[in-house]
Amino acid sequence: MKRVKYLVVIFVFAALSTACKTNVGTRNHSNKQDVNVLLQNRYQKLLEYPIDSIGFPRSMSLKTDVIKKVPSKDWTSGFFAGNLWQIYQLTGDARFKERAAAWNAFMEKEKFNGATHDMGFKVFCSFGKGLEVEDNAKYKAIVVKSAETLITRFNKKVGSIRSWDFNKDIWEFPVIIDNMLNLELLFEASKISGDAKFKNIAVQHANTTLKNHFRKDASCYHVVVYDTISGTAKNKVTHQGFKDDSSWARGQSWAVYGFTMCYRYTKDPAYLKQAEATANFFMHNKNMPEDGIPYWDFNDTSIPNAPRDASAAAVMASALIELYKYTNNEAYLNYSNKVIHALSSDKYFLNETVNGPFILDHSTGNWPKKDEIDEPIIYADYYFLEAIIRKNVL
Repeated sequence: MKRVKYLVVIFVFAALSTACKTNVGTRNHSNKQDVNVLLQNRYQKLLEYPIDSIGFPRSMSLKTDVIKKVPSKDWTSGFFAGNLWQIYQLTGDARFKERAAAWNAFMEKEKFNGATHDMGFKVFCSFGKGLEVEDNAKYKAIVVKSAETLITRFNKKVGSIRSWDFNKDIWEFPVIIDNMLNLELLFEASKISGDAKFKNIAVQHANTTLKNHFRKDASCYHVVVYDTISGTAKNKVTHQGFKDDSSWARGQSWAVYGFTMCYRYTKDPAYLKQAEATANFFMHNKNMPEDGIPYWDFNDTSIPNAPRDASAAAVMASALIELYKYTNNEAYLNYSNKVIHALSSDKYFLNETVNGPFILDHSTGNWPKKDEIDEPIIYADYYFLEAIIRKNVL
């Protein structure tokens, strides 16, 4: 473990140093110690954030310095603890492990929350990351109980887990591409418990998504609405994208990440094929900026003046490192490296004057609602840290 942590830290220093020499940033650090200071300044901001059972940091306005805080029921609540666990993995500093465990404790009650599909984001991004650090029987029990709660949202006729409960008068049974990431909780619950029912439901959900969410060009829809009587898809729309048939950048990243992860657990070649196809659509899109950080939606008509989405880039960077493991396609690794370097530059990396528990700037949350536009958002940091760690355990 100590050797892995050492290698990860070395890579972070190297990645940031490389970024300083490229045209994706203007920072000129003369040595690794400068980079170390840069990282520690951001890490310290996370450590200083006060423990608050109903104040999980979600995003921040740099114009007002106001931090948006949410309760544990919010889908983003698990990422902050996950970031602390990952910083512990990067640094070996026990303070981050202790603080992560404290935040995890506030998440435990979510194992009973059947009103959301986001159990994986909330529980696995916090307790799951804790399990990467230590063999904790309590955390395992929480994962299994959370999986039990999540599968109550599964509809056998549709073959999917219901995503949202709002808009019931419009959406009979909505399934969003984001839901793919919640399947990891189910796969792990089967491994922990020995009960195959969780994995079987995850596979059914993935197969239904594979069948109905993708277009001929391998891009994906955000929301597919199903008829619960026939089980067929009846509408394909968006909730966070530019328009129904546009390619919302983070949605494409969720798709690649989700199907790559499903391949890890099943070795189904259809999942790997789809992950590669959508990854290629993303990386080679005609509207992809040179630095690899996409506009929030590839079809926004205001491009090149549209907001970027660092979170979509970070999710994709992490996903492609795992995809590289299964394909040995250097293009995936090269893209991930480019993104890590870009996100480590002045343009995206928050400087020491920002007093918030975040690392990256320029993510886009929900453009149609004009919510969290061009701001630091917690899940961008989570997948950025995960990408760095994954890169060094290849």
